[in-house]
Amino acid sequence: MPVKLLFIGDIIGKPGRQAVSRELDRLVDRHMVDLVIANGENAAGGFGITEDTANDLYKCGIHVLTSGNHIWDKKDSLDFINREEKLLRPANYPDGTPGRGSALFVTAGGAKVAVINLEGRVFMNNLDCPFRTADREIERLRVETPIIFVDFHAEATSEKTSLGWYLDGRVSAMIGTHTHIQTADERILPNGTAYLTDAGMTGANDSVIGVKKEEAITKFLSQLPAKFEIAKNNLRLNGAVVTVDELSGKAVGIERINISCE
Repeated sequence: MPVKLLFIGDIIGKPGRQAVSRELDRLVDRHMVDLVIANGENAAGGFGITEDTANDLYKCGIHVLTSGNHIWDKKDSLDFINREEKLLRPANYPDGTPGRGSALFVTAGGAKVAVINLEGRVFMNNLDCPFRTADREIERLRVETPIIFVDFHAEATSEKTSLGWYLDGRVSAMIGTHTHIQTADERILPNGTAYLTDAGMTGANDSVIGVKKEEAITKFLSQLPAKFEIAKNNLRLNGAVVTVDELSGKAVGIERINISCE
């Protein structure tokens, strides 16, 4: 039996949550999705996540929330991050960091799916090696299931592509997040791993990576500090649907998602 995984790219503030609310049920029905994973690190006002915004996304039908470097932006959410089992932070943060970097989930049909969250180091934070962290997490999780999904939250396309090749055949899918710009390179690597460099973002398309375009342009022109506001117009949902063979854990299909939510 194939297992269908829907991954939703970075959800940006209230507009991103509205896009999910409007389109998720239709996407799940159309693609017969078994598990919905989404990057929610910017779901609260465009920076960070709160318990309330996470619960809103769960109510929409999202089963698992991944994140990245912005998960820590709401300081009053650290307790929530530490106790919420459906919310992941990158696994390569130091020991003792609140939260968890991977977890095992069971679909309504009984399939076990492991999800790993990792963060890149190129132009990012100085964290533990995501490659070696992936080795450790995969070894532990493969005891439970061959179906393993990786969200790699990273800036550099070279680092993402390298990790994709490194994990080929050992995970079902590796999809990148963080840049908020969807790439068009979805494919299944030779040993059965579905790959996409960046899933893109879910939020206002008339924007600069989710914020008001006028404010971003002004900052580039002036080089002065600026407080960005979340854009609201032309909502789109970005992501991908990955089809996985339940017995082998190999991907047999990947379809990029880029739809209007107006």
